Formats: sequence, structure tokens, C-alpha cells
Amino acid sequence: MTLVGDHVDLASPAIKLSSVTRTFPSARGEFTALTDVTLEVRPGEFVSVVGPSGCGKSTVLGLLAGLATPASGTVETFNHPVRGVNRDVGFIFQRDALLPWRTAVQNVALPLRYQGMPKKQALEKARDWLKRVRLGQFAESYPHQLSGGMRKRVAIAATLAYQPKIILMDEPFSALDVQTRTHMEDDLLSLWQEYRPSVLFITHDLEEAVGLSDRVVVMSASPGTVIGDYPIDLPRPRNLMEVRFEPKFTDLYHRIWEQLRAEVQRSHAEEH
Repeated sequence: MTLVGDHVDLASPAIKLSSVTRTFPSARGEFTALTDVTLEVRPGEFVSVVGPSGCGKSTVLGLLAGLATPASGTVETFNHPVRGVNRDVGFIFQRDALLPWRTAVQNVALPLRYQGMPKKQALEKARDWLKRVRLGQFAESYPHQLSGGMRKRVAIAATLAYQPKIILMDEPFSALDVQTRTHMEDDLLSLWQEYRPSVLFITHDLEEAVGLSDRVVVMSASPGTVIGDYPIDLPRPRNLMEVRFEPKFTDLYHRIWEQLRAEVQRSHAEEH
């Protein structure tokens, strides 16, 4: 497998998909998940993608991570074609994906060890990142001893600890209760602002997308393609518990929802 190189051109888009189509074989013949998707994310930009279920949002992340290849079009990160496992990206999944037989500090240290960092140094850095996500006192706890929100914090620390240039997030907070979710969103923004990786964030929650992002991209019902791209000109830093009540937030939400709602309704009609 080819690894994308360590040398990147920060003047180039962090993420660039150009006329990408992705197909899968199925029992009914070839299924098209994405069609003619064109999307760019700048270095340090936080972009959320929303769309109906089944529109190919997660497929975009798989292409960027190098876990899949397009049928046509090109996928690039920092001007490098993605061919195989992409070392420029960190991936935070919907499920926390922690190893149950490793402690929190061991889970956070694992990606650092894979990158060749000596064990002692990796564990020291892992402890530091657990403190940053307010879990320093739980460093020796195993995943089954932690709440859902705490496990998610460990997963985020494990990704941010090695500071990937791009972070791909696939509905990471969807399983959390409302209060925990809001706290996690605020914590994510605080951590993101420390070194400003590019983020592509997949969510079904439009309120979450507007609150977190510099831009919100809307995808159509299947086969998915980009049909809307909305700048979110809300000032940073943001307190997500407060920003939701601002008139500009409400206006942006309603503008995007008008387009998204039509696609959700179309997707629902096609399923029936």
C-alpha cells in the first residue's frame, strides 16, 4: 500500500475531490453511491457535510482515507493523489473503536507507537492529551469502566495526539445524550483551535453542523452529489450553548434546511 508522503503543500487545498463517482456491485446490478462530487477544503478549515441517509457522506470519508477508490474522478489531499492508506488523515468513527484490553493511556499511545515513537515518550504524550480532554485521572481505566462520553474523549485524544493534518469525523457524537453531546462539541472546537487541522465532519444534525463549521456542504439524495455550499460567518471562538440562540444562527439554519428538507423528502419518497 502506498502512503501519502510527509511533505505537504499548505498552499494547496487540504482536500480536493474532482468529479468523483463511486459505484458498488449489488444484487440488483451496479449501485452508484456518489456521482460527480466536487469538493475542496482549505488547510485549517472546518467543513461539515449534511444530507439524507444513504447519500454517500461516509463514502466520501472512505475515499479520503484511502479505504476505497473512485470509479472516476480524482481524490487528493495536499496535492497528493490518494492511493492506499493516507497518512495525512486521522479518522474518528461513530463508534469509539477503542481496544477493550488496553487502558485509556495505552489506547491513546497506540497510534504514536505505530508512528515509531518510543514507548516512554508515547505514554507521556498520551497522558498529556488525556489531561487536555479532562480524563487525566482515568488514564489507567479500561474502556468498559468509562461512560460513552468519556470513551469518545479517549478516541478524540488518540487521534489528536499525533496531530494529523486532516481529521475525518463520521457522526462521532450521534450516540451521546444531548448535554454530553453539546459539551463534546465545545471541547472539540477548543482542541481543534490549538493546531487547526482541516476537518471534514459528517453529521445528520444540521444544528451541530452550523454550530461547529466554517462551511456546511449539502449533498443530494442518492446518488449523492454536492448541491449546496454555505459559508458560516459566525465569529469564533464559539460557545455552542449560546450561539444557537443568535439570530444569524437561526437564519443560516433555516436557509440550509430549506434545501436539505427537499432532499430528505425526495429520499423518503424513493424508499417508499
